[in-house]
This record gives sequence, C-alpha cells and structure tokens, in this order.
Amino acid sequence: MTLHLSQHRQGFGWGFTPVTVLGEEDDTGIAFGVLRLKSGETYEVKPSCETAWLLMDGQVDVQVGNLAESFARTSLFDESASCVHVAAGQTVRFACHSDTELTVYETANEKPFEPRLYTPDDVPNEHRGKGQVGNACYRFVRTIFDRTNADRNAELVLGEVVTMPGRWSSYPPHHHAQPEIYHYRFTKPQGYGHAELGDTVYKVKQYDTVKIFDGFDHAQCAAPGYGMYYMWVIRHLPDNPYTVPDFTAEHAWTMEQDADVWQPEGVSPL
Repeated sequence: MTLHLSQHRQGFGWGFTPVTVLGEEDDTGIAFGVLRLKSGETYEVKPSCETAWLLMDGQVDVQVGNLAESFARTSLFDESASCVHVAAGQTVRFACHSDTELTVYETANEKPFEPRLYTPDDVPNEHRGKGQVGNACYRFVRTIFDRTNADRNAELVLGEVVTMPGRWSSYPPHHHAQPEIYHYRFTKPQGYGHAELGDTVYKVKQYDTVKIFDGFDHAQCAAPGYGMYYMWVIRHLPDNPYTVPDFTAEHAWTMEQDADVWQPEGVSPL
C-alpha cells in the first residue's frame, strides 16, 4: 500500500498534473491534482463529476453560470481560502491576471447541486488548540465546505490547516471511516514535518501528498523553524457522511483546557 507520495518534490509544471486518480491502486475515491496557468491564460472546463478548485497562489477571475468572483492569494499561511465547488456538468471559466496555481479535487458523484464560490470572507481562520498542552498543538484550521454549508448532494469536504513551526496539528491523534488526502507546503522550500499514519511515521516535504484510510490515526507535526500548511479533502461514504473525527481515547485528555501537563521545575512555561 503506497500512502506517501513524494514524486513531485521538484514542483509542478504548467497545465494540469494528476497526483491521485480514480480507480488507481489504494484508491481513496478522490482524484487530486495541481493546475498551473500562466498570466493572461483562460481555462474553461466542464467536469463529468463533482469537482472543486482551491486557489493556492495568483489572481484569477472565476465564472460559473451567473456567478462570478475575483480570487487573489499571495500566502497560504497568512490568507484564508478561495474555492470553486461545482456538480458534474457545470462549466467553469478561469481568466488569469497573474501566474496562478490551483489544486483540483474530484469524486465520482453525478448528483446535481448549485455551484458555490467561496471567498476568504466565507472561510474563518479558526484558532484551535490555543491554551492546551502548553500551546503545543495551536494551529489554524480553515474549513471551506462541509455538511454545515454545502449541499447535501455534495460528497466532498475540503479545508486547510496551518501548523506553527515546531508544533503539532490534527492532534490529539484521530481517525474516521471516510478516506482523506493531505497535501503539504512549507514556509521555506527545505521545510519538513512528520505525518503519522497509525504506527508509521513519514517525513513529509514540500509538495508531498499522503493518503489516509479508515483506522489510521493521523497526527502531524512541523519541524522547528518551518510553518507547515496542508490542505485536507475527505469523501463522504454512502449513509456515513463525515462530521467529526474519533479521537484516540488514550490521548483525548490533552484536549482538556486544564490538562495536567508536566513542566520542568524552575522553568517558565514554554
């Protein structure tokens, strides 16, 4: 089982680069790829399944039917998300005002729903873990769409996490039945972190991707000095949509605000 994909560490070329595809070995049921467009380029697509595009960098005008919006982003770490989410058969048009990078997510869902254009105003930068276990798992979580704001016919859930340098995220360790993908970026190209999948730990670097299946606890940490960003995409299962994860019981105490965490005697709180 190949869960850690590291073949794109040199980056992505112009056009569309698939990272995972539907029907492949160890299939999550989510096709994930990277789309890079040049300044002045227009790109029009009519997907055959549910699809989302998340802006990573650039300035681009987006049109879906009667909906139109201008997206812009210069930092994954300091700015929240802009995203297009459509059902099968809906034409999407991108017009780039700068070199632009988008990540693309597809799942084999042909059920209809109205398109949505999400802007940073729609995606709060949620501060999680602040004040817990010495702020060791303080991170930003941006849930772009899930069951609370997407159509019930949609089968994808999409969001982002920003992990502070030397800190943990997706913590305490947790799991869920629904398959998931993480894709990583760092504040410096030589940055790295560690991804836990059950008892296996992978060293993740710039442009790496990890597949996550049922039963794998998946806590993450960033190396000191390097902010770690990862997007996360989950696929609902039939009659079993994703809502909240199951936290590993033995580590759940760390979520308590007044958890009894050891501190060296005579040393100020870290």
